[in-house]
Amino acid sequence: MLKTKDNYTFLTTAPVPKVIASLSVPTIISMLVTSFYNMADTYFVGKIDTQSTAAVGIVFSVMSIIQAVGFFFGHGSGNYISRRLGAKEYDKAEKMASTGFFLALFTGCILAATGLIFLTPLSKALGSTPTILPYTEKYLGIILLGAPFMTASLVLNNQMRFQGNASYAMIGIVTGAAINLILDPVLIFVFDMGISGAAAATVTSQICSFILLIYMGRHEGNIRIRYRNFTPSLAFIREIIGGGTPSLARQGLASISTILLNVAAGKYGDAAIAGMSIVSRIGMFINSFLIGFGQGYQPMCGFCYGAGLYDRVRRGFWFCVKSGFIFLFLCSVGGMFYAEEIVSLFRKGDPLVLATGTAALRWQLVTYPLGAWIILSNMMLQTIRKPVRATILSSARQGLFFIPLIFILPALFGLKGVEMCQAVSDMLTFLLSIPLTCGVLAEMKSKSTGIS
Repeated sequence: MLKTKDNYTFLTTAPVPKVIASLSVPTIISMLVTSFYNMADTYFVGKIDTQSTAAVGIVFSVMSIIQAVGFFFGHGSGNYISRRLGAKEYDKAEKMASTGFFLALFTGCILAATGLIFLTPLSKALGSTPTILPYTEKYLGIILLGAPFMTASLVLNNQMRFQGNASYAMIGIVTGAAINLILDPVLIFVFDMGISGAAAATVTSQICSFILLIYMGRHEGNIRIRYRNFTPSLAFIREIIGGGTPSLARQGLASISTILLNVAAGKYGDAAIAGMSIVSRIGMFINSFLIGFGQGYQPMCGFCYGAGLYDRVRRGFWFCVKSGFIFLFLCSVGGMFYAEEIVSLFRKGDPLVLATGTAALRWQLVTYPLGAWIILSNMMLQTIRKPVRATILSSARQGLFFIPLIFILPALFGLKGVEMCQAVSDMLTFLLSIPLTCGVLAEMKSKSTGIS
């Protein structure tokens, strides 16, 4: 536990920008590489045909559900671990680490088995048209095999990060992503496996990440996963639910919104589904910087909140929001000018895909800078255990606002309504996040004043 104690000193006393920058670099790299590897299938499959590109977009909603489970257990246990380490209660942190890991692993097995049993009806329910269905079944059938490894890896990744050991988590994620990028073209084109090769590459990379993260977890400073510490008590499960529900709501609703988006776009043909799928991946890549930056803030946030250092929590929040806004603003300006060229990287040969993707990307770029406040607010509220506010905010962007809008806007504006839906949802979420977050910031300011 020596390194963990050193982390406590660093996180609670070093200059705020230095702490966040040092922790953010590995998490940003992890997020960027993860986005690359999420985009890799879309990029390489886009060289096959429009139906394969659309199928990858459709299956992405299932991957979001699997990721939601991983983030639920990873953030739920990780938030608790960081606060316990901040309070120097190491025994409780060790038990929670193993509990979160094994619960995620078992749940991933259940998801895989259920999905494979109901493969065809599930593929249809996700929005597959008759022409896309065979491709969806091939891709999804293989992807589901990796569900246990994906959920467990996300737990390990987040637990290491919340302990202040983001560099270990980065190594596991980056290695898996690199393997995926290498295997994708080999299996798709050299071995002529088509869309099945893309799925096999993804699952193989997830297994490799899982094995490496288990190995990295044995290094000094990381809490080891031991089955004897598996303690699924009501108190621990309640903590996981409280800390992980915002992530589950955010990712789960993202999956539902993706399904509804595919259904809405499907009315305008396979090209519309493919175009919206491409834009979703581009959006993930742009936001990956901000999410990685926020993940670098979370360990400091948890440690300092647990130690009663509320002023450091607030200063870290504002530092991240300002930095994130500047970055996203620059991305938005650049993306507006080169939207068509960016979309064409993924599917150049289909003018309908290009037209839909370009229009949707420009709509989304309008509100991207607001994501700095939205995402950082959600991360802070979740880490300091404000579950109601965090869950409302995490549910808003892809659920409370997006789901009604995906029915209303296309009915009013047709395909343009599909393209603009996410931007309108983002604006409404930003307005909602202001009162949810400012009240907590004011509360911490009064506490820090009282302490001083």
